[in-house]
Amino acid sequence: MAKAKSTKTKTKSSSKSKGTSNKEQFKVASHEILKKVKELIKEGNVRRIVIKNEKGKILVEIPVTVAVIGVVVAPILAAVGALAALVNQGTIEVDRK
Repeated sequence: MAKAKSTKTKTKSSSKSKGTSNKEQFKVASHEILKKVKELIKEGNVRRIVIKNEKGKILVEIPVTVAVIGVVVAPILAAVGALAALVNQGTIEVDRK
């Protein structure tokens, strides 16, 4: 099995209402999407996670501040796992604090 590539790009944006935030994008293979989302949620400095398919269409948008509330995490991760089965390669866009 070939090792999947994960690329990361960073952009900084600022807004008077939200302050400064960092946006990162990770291109990952389908079998790595769930693992990467779990890893990002555990980091704790993530505001929002957006998962896109290979064409750039948004499949799911997760406000992580809500996802950190324990009970909500399991259904979100189940949905992410189901979405991962539908795409060959996806992009995970992360908005950090």
